[in-house]
Formats: sequence, structure tokens, C-alpha cells
Amino acid sequence: MNTKTETKIVSGTLYGIGVGPGEAGLITVKAAQVLEKVDVIFTASSTKNQHSLAVEIARPHIPENTQVRVLGFPMTKDAQSLKKAWEENALTIIQELEAGKTAAFLTLGDCLTYSTFGYVIQNIQRIAPHIKICSIPGITSFQAAAARLNKPLVEGEESLLVVSGVKGGNAFRSMNPKPENVVFLKAYRNTDDIVDALEECDMARESVALISCGREDELVERDIRNLKGKDPDYWTLVLSKKGDDEKE
Repeated sequence: MNTKTETKIVSGTLYGIGVGPGEAGLITVKAAQVLEKVDVIFTASSTKNQHSLAVEIARPHIPENTQVRVLGFPMTKDAQSLKKAWEENALTIIQELEAGKTAAFLTLGDCLTYSTFGYVIQNIQRIAPHIKICSIPGITSFQAAAARLNKPLVEGEESLLVVSGVKGGNAFRSMNPKPENVVFLKAYRNTDDIVDALEECDMARESVALISCGREDELVERDIRNLKGKDPDYWTLVLSKKGDDEKE
């Protein structure tokens, strides 16, 4: 008779928390409640610094004795370097969870929209599929920008395209027909080409750019052509809409 018993590993839950785009009051009640009870908080930063805007936004809801750990992710296009960083940081989080701790991973905006957390959970689910993960949605930067401008994102039967501006306006150029509404996130260094792409289809005049939405240094640029040739700002997004004469 086999009398050997198996030891069951009881791991803690990982909460993915979107803290909103920047304004402290836009963090959700549910997110604030979770932050008050977790054992450890993770967030991402560049390997070049330890600053986290997500932690700064959430700080009023984080108890003083809660451990905050900033994980470095390299800003590189090298696939092997990225893969190594994702795996190492996932293992760091798994180690805390398998010690029975509950943890939160903070991201700006929504935790599953162009978010570091999306890559983190893919690696955790692959390495340790038994880990329980709970994602708590946050307000995205483009939702906050639309509210700031009192500008509807979509109306009636219109469509909305949310696209990364990392490669400029090429993804938008390739679409035919064009959607009635488009949001360019991560415009940053490619603002000039995004402006060009919108001008090519006569949508530039109905476009607005926001920089640092919800922050003290927020800037609204209602003529996006003024952005051309200027030093890029990391926190730049563009909202664009077809004029009535351009809608099919």
C-alpha cells in the first residue's frame, strides 16, 4: 500500500490592475480595494531607470508597508533579449505567488490594452498554468482623451480603429475603406508620419492630439499639423474622425 501523500502547492492570486491614464481620480474602486490587501506590487520600467508612473498614480491606495518591486524590461527590438526579460520577470512573480503571497501588477490605462501585463501573463500561463490570474480593467488613455475633449469616439453605425503608432501611419494607410474614427496610440517618434497619413486621406483637419492626458503638463493640440518637426513626446495620442463629406 502506498502511503505517500502529495503536497499541494497553494499559490497566491495575481491581479493585473490598470490604473488609468494619469489622473489619480480615474483609478477604479475595485482596483483601489485590491491594492489595499495584496502582499506585493509589481510594475514595469525601462532597464535604464526605476521610475513607474503607474505606481505614482496608485500610491495613495498603497499601504506604507506593502512591498513595491519595479521590474526592468529592455527597450529593444532584439527578440532574444525581450524573451529572456519576459521569462525572468515572470519567474520573479511566480516565486512570490508560489510562496503563498497575493500580488498585483500595475499598468497605465487598461491592463490588457497594449500593456506589458499582457506579455507577463502569457509567460506565467505557459510556465505555471496553475497560477490564478484576475485582470481588473482600467480606463484607457483614449477614453480619457475623448472625455477631456467632450468628443464622442463612435456614433450610430460607425467603426473605431485603435492602432499602434510605433510604425507610423503605415497600418492605417493599408486600410481601405478607412474607418470613420481612428485612435493612434504610442505616436511618439512617428508623429510626423501619422500626420502625413491622415493628411493623405483628408482626415487631418478633424484630428486632435493630446499629450500627457490627465497630467499637470497636459497639452491639447487641435491642429495636429503643428506637431510636425517638433521634438517627440512619449505620451502622445491622436484622435481622428472623418468629416461628414468624407463618410461613405
